[in-house]
Amino acid sequence: MPALRCEIGLGLQSDKPAGTYARLARSAEAAGFDVLTVFGDLMYQPPIFPLLEMAGATSRVRLGPACLNPFSMAPYEIAGQIAALDLASHGRAYLGLARGTWLGAVGLDQPRPLTALEETAAVVSHLLRGDPGAYAGRVFSLAAGTLLRYERQRPAVPLLIGAWGAQGAALAGRIADEIKVGGSANPDMVPVIRSRVQVGSDAVGRDVDEVGIVLGAVTVVDTDGEAARAKARTEVAMYLAVVADLDPTVTLPDGLVAEVGKLVAAGEDAAAGKLIPDDVLDRFAFSGTPEQVAAQAQKLIDAGVRRVEFGTPHGLTDDRGVELLGAEVLPLLSR
Repeated sequence: MPALRCEIGLGLQSDKPAGTYARLARSAEAAGFDVLTVFGDLMYQPPIFPLLEMAGATSRVRLGPACLNPFSMAPYEIAGQIAALDLASHGRAYLGLARGTWLGAVGLDQPRPLTALEETAAVVSHLLRGDPGAYAGRVFSLAAGTLLRYERQRPAVPLLIGAWGAQGAALAGRIADEIKVGGSANPDMVPVIRSRVQVGSDAVGRDVDEVGIVLGAVTVVDTDGEAARAKARTEVAMYLAVVADLDPTVTLPDGLVAEVGKLVAAGEDAAAGKLIPDDVLDRFAFSGTPEQVAAQAQKLIDAGVRRVEFGTPHGLTDDRGVELLGAEVLPLLSR
């Protein structure tokens, strides 16, 4: 069987006015992007709003949230939203699930997160295929005869699990079509994630290559490479403390995370970003000129990812970043 072509995706934050998503989506599809993702970050617009707008403005690209979680949204509601997106896009939806982050800020606990994720996927599958039987899980359940009372485009949609850790990756190996490592542009993570996924895929008799590995991170591209990298440093500073401990292949300078975190807490994001060395920046963001960003993405493609996802803010402005990614980065990639 021939190797699958690597997809290139665009990840969008849900912080824009109505109409902006349609414009960016049309530009991205015309440029040749394969997938459009909307992040499900706490206190931003619900992903379904921009996704439905983009579905109406496109005809080819796959669309999905990365990621929804079962603690702030019930599984039956997740099923309904993804069914609506699949209808609106005529069968181009995918579903991203993750345990969620920072939910303590809204008073939500996250008990048994792996069980909750696995059972959420089961409930969504149950409802999309119109199974009238009962579902009894340890966290979630459906009474017999509980059905979605409207048309579904498909009886199933592709499932992505967002995870870095060994247990989450093993879960993806058992049940998912893709696993996304968010906040990473590091090719050295690809074999690490593949080995973690294989624990789960082996347990259920799947080929590990059935689970596509997706890496995505902050992206800032501009013909002024230094300006792009300076902006990327500021962006990375705000999440370095979250992702640095998750990557076992990276050794950071002593005290870097603490000092960056101290400056970010004081509102001095730009100063925090200036502390991040070039090699660390390149592990956690795509940044620089189109040639530099393409070279970073190519390393991931060569490492065997199924998809590279260029995340917000894309450039010094969203529109310019999407334009450069489509016109000058994509043509340089061999996939």
